[in-house]
Amino acid sequence: MRCWLVFSVLAAVMAGAAQAAPAGYIKNVMGQATVTSGTSTAAAMPGMALSAGDVIRTGGDGSLGAVMKDNTVLSFGPATTFTLEDYAFEPTQGLLKLGVRIAQGTLHYLSGTIAKLNPQAVEIKTPSGIIGVRGTRFVVVVQE
Repeated sequence: MRCWLVFSVLAAVMAGAAQAAPAGYIKNVMGQATVTSGTSTAAAMPGMALSAGDVIRTGGDGSLGAVMKDNTVLSFGPATTFTLEDYAFEPTQGLLKLGVRIAQGTLHYLSGTIAKLNPQAVEIKTPSGIIGVRGTRFVVVVQE
């Protein structure tokens, strides 16, 4: 019984660590920008990890650049609200997914490996529609 309990606790810890693996990292920040993970909001800083579910907000003077594990580059302009809804990059297991939502502001997107291996696995949602990625670079502007 005791051995089973230790195994169960170890498995739960390992599963949590696997889920917490970063999807990418912030590369640069100018002006005001924050990242909200769950109920915690922090000032965005270079090197900060990004995970599925995180919300990035830039202020009126803010901009931010991030690079995902698959080398997708995301750049955000002033007054942007962006959510990293889904992210999976395990190409050897066939797990590829990049799902994001931009509620307002600007996003410059440069595709990485996920879009090259499976363009249908990338989905960018806006208030008025969904962008399916077929190219490698574009800009999205969402105005209120």
